[in-house]
Amino acid sequence: MKLSLKVEYACQVLAQLGYTVNSPELPHIDDLAGAESIPSNYLVQILNELRTAGLINSKRGKQGGYALARKPSEISLYDIVKAVEGEVLAHSSAGDGASSKKTSQIWGKVAIDFENLLKSHTVEDCMSSASEDMWYI
Repeated sequence: MKLSLKVEYACQVLAQLGYTVNSPELPHIDDLAGAESIPSNYLVQILNELRTAGLINSKRGKQGGYALARKPSEISLYDIVKAVEGEVLAHSSAGDGASSKKTSQIWGKVAIDFENLLKSHTVEDCMSSASEDMWYI
């Protein structure tokens, strides 16, 4: 299993929007793309999915831009994965083999545990603090 780059970018851009929660100006797509080193044409797709899922709001025009729809502490990694990927950890039953039922139960439990872990982390957790960004010599 591999976390998609799309999910990583979605987390990064939401963290970037978290920094601007109390700012009077909304960041534009070019600002977000530059700050997180994400290609702007790919970021447009991600932002549309996040908006459709209700995680961000957008405003058109000169004073427009993007903003979080909720506080950074209220948007979980689970919300992000669901918005971008749809399924968090999908598994299918292998069929009627001797171990099929037990194997399917285990994967079902793993999926639930993974979902709970994702729900325990938020956009706020993805935001670096000023002390983490400092370099010491």
